[in-house]
Amino acid sequence: MVMDINEIRDYLPHRYPFLLVDRVMELSLGESIVAYKNVSINEPFFNGHFPHHPIMPGVLVLEALAQACGILGFKTVNKLPADGYVYYLVGSDNVRFKRPVMPGDRLKLEARVEREKRGIWKFACRATVDGELVCEADIICAERKVS
Repeated sequence: MVMDINEIRDYLPHRYPFLLVDRVMELSLGESIVAYKNVSINEPFFNGHFPHHPIMPGVLVLEALAQACGILGFKTVNKLPADGYVYYLVGSDNVRFKRPVMPGDRLKLEARVEREKRGIWKFACRATVDGELVCEADIICAERKVS
C-alpha cells in the first residue's frame, strides 16, 4: 500500500461525501498513479441515481479520476492543500463512458502525466472495474495558490 485514507486526506481538500479516492496502490512521482474507489450502496448519490437501478453518475467517475490526478500532482511537487494550494479541474477532453459503475464495484483509477507547464497538468486517465473499461478521458488540472 502506498497511501491509506489518512494520508489521502492530507493531499486532497475534499471530505465526505465528496472524497472519492479510498486508497492509492501505486504512485510514481511525475509519471503515474493507480488508486481505488470502493463503491458502496451507502453512497448518497444512489438515493436519486437511480433508486431502482443504482449507478454511479459519470461525472463522479470523472471527478474520482481528477482527484487521483490531484494526488499525483501534489505528491510530485511536494505541496499540500494545508500549504494553501489546490488543484482545479479545468478541462476534460475525449471523455468516453463504456459501462455503468454499480454498488459493490471496485473502481480502479489510473492516471498518467502527459505534460506539465507552469502549473497546468494534462493527464491521460482510465477507470476500470475488474479489468473492464468504464471511462477514459484526458483531464486538465491547474495548480493554484489560494489564500
